[in-house]
Amino acid sequence: MDGPQAVPLGRDARRVTDATDPLAARIDARIDLAYRLAAVILGDALEAEDAVADAALSAWRSRSGLRDVDRFDAWFDRIVVNGCRDRLRARRRRPVEVIPVELADSSTDDFRTLVDTRDAVSRAIDALEPDERIVLVLRFWADLPVDSIAARLNVPAGTVKSRLNRATGRMRTLLLVAEGDR
Repeated sequence: MDGPQAVPLGRDARRVTDATDPLAARIDARIDLAYRLAAVILGDALEAEDAVADAALSAWRSRSGLRDVDRFDAWFDRIVVNGCRDRLRARRRRPVEVIPVELADSSTDDFRTLVDTRDAVSRAIDALEPDERIVLVLRFWADLPVDSIAARLNVPAGTVKSRLNRATGRMRTLLLVAEGDR
């Protein structure tokens, strides 16, 4: 076969494209971080693998759209985040009903409190709009400053700030409601 060949992205795959291409090397170097970012945004490891595989393929296909190679990280992150946003929106169209599960007689209240808190935070994050969830993850998980988030999302810094404010406010409210339900 002639030309570069794409290698399927899997849990152990490190190469996505022909290693002789400079852009391919950049994509390959960014795959692990992109996967971790997608996993946090989506909250699902398998869906994150699919999202990153789609993003790598999309980046490869639209490589001519990269005007400044020095801005590759932001460009690729934008592709990953947009793919995650699409997946989150599709989830909203197909809601999944969560069946509450009581823990078997827990030996300590501390463990139960920890599990309850983790579940409440997880449900609160799931209740956020996709754009709110994405800025929250980029700010507090990826530890990116507002200007870097704005560059990755291709929106003004003020939009990022307002989404962060709205997301943290909604999280606070949802967590207070969850606390009252206990």
